[in-house]
Amino acid sequence: MLSLDLHPIFRSNRDIDTALRTFIVRAAATGQTAVEIIPGKGSGKLRQRVITFLKQPQVRRLYSSYELAPGNEGKIIVRL
Repeated sequence: MLSLDLHPIFRSNRDIDTALRTFIVRAAATGQTAVEIIPGKGSGKLRQRVITFLKQPQVRRLYSSYELAPGNEGKIIVRL
């Protein structure tokens, strides 16, 4: 399963959006069935930012669902 760790870029909103968009588009284009996005646990702000990103209409068309990983709320599983 492909994985995107947002820890190294968490301070730059533009870099986060670019990384998320590139990751989801590439995963959808290569036929992945699921991917992991790792915002980490922390305060939850980065996790909420990822969820807000995923809810955008143009992004929503690229995947079928998302969920917090069972037992690890610092990881989001996106089903393509």
